[in-house]
Amino acid sequence: MFKKILSWFKLSSEKEAQKTSRKPTSPNTPKKRTIDSSRIGELGEYKINIQLDQLPKDTKYLSDIMIKNPKSRTGYSQIDHIVISPNGLFVIETKNYNGEIKGGRTDKYWRVSNRFNMFNPLKQNYGHIKAIERVLSEFPDLLYISMISFTMRCRFSIDPDLRKIESNELIVYDTELSEFISRKINRIRATSDKVLLTDAEVQRIYETIQGSNITDPVLRSEHVAKIKKE
Repeated sequence: MFKKILSWFKLSSEKEAQKTSRKPTSPNTPKKRTIDSSRIGELGEYKINIQLDQLPKDTKYLSDIMIKNPKSRTGYSQIDHIVISPNGLFVIETKNYNGEIKGGRTDKYWRVSNRFNMFNPLKQNYGHIKAIERVLSEFPDLLYISMISFTMRCRFSIDPDLRKIESNELIVYDTELSEFISRKINRIRATSDKVLLTDAEVQRIYETIQGSNITDPVLRSEHVAKIKKE
């Protein structure tokens, strides 16, 4: 009899333990917050704009510019940001990847966390620069600096020269964008004998690019759709 009572008590204790181990779900329990990819992109662009607002007063910048590019498969180039300084143009491509970025200057593809390939962003940006050159044909001697901006969610395993301020192709984090641009401007001023652009020329370049910007939402949607399809 004593053994039966003891076994019953043990079984009851186990059932009670199972009940307490289960965490009840309440309709008022807050769910884990998630941010969709489009929202992440908006936050990234907001951070970039904060950086660009910190640039010297003699510079101007444009964002989300789409211009004709006969060399492109879509017929257009869509450029994230263009900074116009008296010392030259900074053409900026932003990337929103997470993980380790591996690649070299001449590689066709770069690896992202050894999981998938991305087209070499420097080659992509080179196409953008050539498209801008066509628009700014009246300024044949402009210096172009290609910059690829990644979020802090990445880490770089790239050609170390792409992090050196001497290079005209730079890989940076979004939080250091204004720092690298300012350092590069100072470097050009210290080492180049090129005549600086006047305020009027900077304004002329700004207006020319802005005037070539394609704002038609249909054409922009078609461009994006073709890129995604490829």
